[in-house]
Amino acid sequence: MSGEDAPAQQQNAEEQKQQPQETKTLDESPKTESKPDPPPASASTEAAAADAAATPAPAAEKASEEDTFSYRALVLTGYGGYDKVKLQVKKGKPALKSGEVMVRVKTCGLNFADLMARQGLYDRLPSPPVTPGMECSGIIEALGEDVTDRKVGDKVLVLNRSGMWQEFVVVPAAHTFLMPEGMSFEDAAALPVNYITAYLMLFDFGHLRPNQSVLVHMAAGGVGIAATQLCKTVNDVTVFGTASASKHEVISEGGVTHPIDYRTRDYVEEIRKINPKGLDIVLDPLGGSDTNKGYNLLKPMGKLISYGAANMLSGQKKNLFAVAKTWYQQFSVHTASLVQGNRSVCGFHLGYLDSETELIAQAMTVILDLYQQGKIKPRIDSTYHLEQIGDAMRRMQERSNIGKIILTTEPMKEEEKKEEVKKDEEKKKDDKKKDDKKKDDKKKEDAKKDEKKKEEPKKEEPKKEDKKAEEKKEEVKKEEN
Repeated sequence: MSGEDAPAQQQNAEEQKQQPQETKTLDESPKTESKPDPPPASASTEAAAADAAATPAPAAEKASEEDTFSYRALVLTGYGGYDKVKLQVKKGKPALKSGEVMVRVKTCGLNFADLMARQGLYDRLPSPPVTPGMECSGIIEALGEDVTDRKVGDKVLVLNRSGMWQEFVVVPAAHTFLMPEGMSFEDAAALPVNYITAYLMLFDFGHLRPNQSVLVHMAAGGVGIAATQLCKTVNDVTVFGTASASKHEVISEGGVTHPIDYRTRDYVEEIRKINPKGLDIVLDPLGGSDTNKGYNLLKPMGKLISYGAANMLSGQKKNLFAVAKTWYQQFSVHTASLVQGNRSVCGFHLGYLDSETELIAQAMTVILDLYQQGKIKPRIDSTYHLEQIGDAMRRMQERSNIGKIILTTEPMKEEEKKEEVKKDEEKKKDDKKKDDKKKDDKKKEDAKKDEKKKEEPKKEEPKKEDKKAEEKKEEVKKEEN
């Protein structure tokens, strides 16, 4: 198991199981058939019917329940923009296999990998149509055979490769973790991916110890905040964090020792001023030239841990392997340099820890213990309804969030829906005004250029006349001489 578990073939089978044959979008309504009235019944028929009614029919009732069972789910219908993720209704109760549990989902987590998946850049998600989402929290509704360490009613957080953005999920019981007393569903959904990623990088790869220094890029994001909090569980760790200036106050309060505005400052120069000897650990979600910079910032025995390629994703239609190849080509450190420099480079991808069930469970046990001690706590940036998935993704894509973005399965109220429609209409009007202004500005700019071109020949004519006059004067001077 990993945070996003199961090999592709198994996951595709799970998706088919969780996506019953009949699926309809929310604006569709189920069709009903009209049937002719039955013929009048005789006395004996009525008596038989009465006997049949008195006899329980559990199998028929169960079949009826499974046929009428429905739940809402977000479905990635194809690769592309925000509109490719649609809210649909799935019909039919998912079946449980041995060792599995059904969870009624309360909240889900949004991760950067979900944005990549929408653009076709994340190879650990099965092909569309598919329900994304790697983490959620909720209440166990039903147990499969051989499940002995969970019971109906347990509050759990869930980690799985995909399929979490829906009202009901069926997962192996080993992919669930009991929520501590007092933990909110929002906090539970914010923990798995970000905190397991940060924990394994810092402590399994990084071997973080007292008096060391760490660089955390994107320090205001989910992994960034998790990493900062985990660093503060070790004595006297210095944390350098890159983020835009507007987020510095929040990340400083969260434990970043030296916040750096990557937009206006050279973070390499800033770190060198404070730590001339360099850093012990660099957490690199960026890739490309920043990987080279991070490696060169390491002191002897330092470690760079690469876990993403955010710099290379914009506008590129590449899978993760293509991105990794580009990263490798741009990263110009060779074996001799590694040996002579006494520095190391590691790569981390939670989605490829498919078989490391014990490793994930051990990390989650420590994380939940730290949560109960009050040493770590997710920072929730905002909560969106499933109907607002486009807005949630846009907020993360534009890097406007400080902390975790959460999705709630609670349906929007009618008043909220009306308000949402109103906001969309206003946004469309604003966008149209901006587009019209751009067009007008372009027309004015083009008109100025045309005017300038027309004026240039006119300006050249006097210059030519002046030149001719000068030449005549020169000729007269020569004749006089």
